[in-house]
Amino acid sequence: METILITGACGRIGSEISEQFIKKKNINLVIADINKSKLLKLKKKIGGPNIQIFAGDLTKKKDIINLIKFCNLKYKKIDTTISCLYPKNNYLFNNFNSVDEKSMKENIWFLYGSLILFSKILLKNYEKQKKGNLILFSSILGVKAPKFWHYKNSNISCPIEYSTSKAAIIHLTKYLAKYFIKKNIRVNCISPGGIEDNQSKSFILNYKKSCGNKGLLDSKDIIGTILFLASSDSKYINGQNIVIDDGWSL
Repeated sequence: METILITGACGRIGSEISEQFIKKKNINLVIADINKSKLLKLKKKIGGPNIQIFAGDLTKKKDIINLIKFCNLKYKKIDTTISCLYPKNNYLFNNFNSVDEKSMKENIWFLYGSLILFSKILLKNYEKQKKGNLILFSSILGVKAPKFWHYKNSNISCPIEYSTSKAAIIHLTKYLAKYFIKKNIRVNCISPGGIEDNQSKSFILNYKKSCGNKGLLDSKDIIGTILFLASSDSKYINGQNIVIDDGWSL
C-alpha cells in the first residue's frame, strides 16, 4: 500500500485533499497539522481505517524529524508528501509601507525558510528509501505580479512577503528536482488561483474580470491535478509548476 503524507491537513486545501485520498483504495494516510483537536475532528469526518494523525509545529526541526520517524514507524515508508502548510504571523497582511524587519524575517521564515528545512529532512529520508514524490504549493502570485486594482475597496491586500516567497517556492521546486534528479525522487509544484474564502464582493467581482469562467476557485478545483501528480501517470513529470487559475495569469 502507498503511504501519503499531507502537511497542513486541516486547512482549506489540505482537508479537501485528505478527504479525497482516503476514498482511494490501497492508501495509508498520515495527516499532520499543528492543532491536534482539529486533526481529530478531520479524522472523524473523513473516516477510514488507514489514517494516522500527527500534531506538531512543522516550522521546527525537532517536530519535522519526529513526523518522519512517526511515518516510518507506522508504515515503513512515505511514497508521496503533499505540503499544504501555511504558517504566518499576525503581521502578514500589513501593506508594503508597514513592513518592518521583525515581521519580514518571521514571515519569510514561516512561508519559505521552514519549507526548505522540511524539504531537506524529508528528501534525506527519500534518499534512504531510494524513492519519493514531493508536491509543493506556490500561487499565481508567485507567477505574476499582483493585480493591485483587484484589492480596491476591499478589506484585503497582497503582502510582499507572500508573493515573493511563493515565487521562491517555484524555483525551490526546480532546484530540488534537479539536485535529486538521479535519485528516483520527483518534486513538483502547484500554483492555484485565488480560493473563495468570504472575500468582499468588490474583490470577487474585480478578480473575476481577469478570469475566464469561474473566477475564485474552490479547493475541489485543484484535486484532480494533485491526484495526477501523486500517481504513476505523472512519473516522468519533474520540476514543473502547474498553474490552475481559470486564466488569471494570461
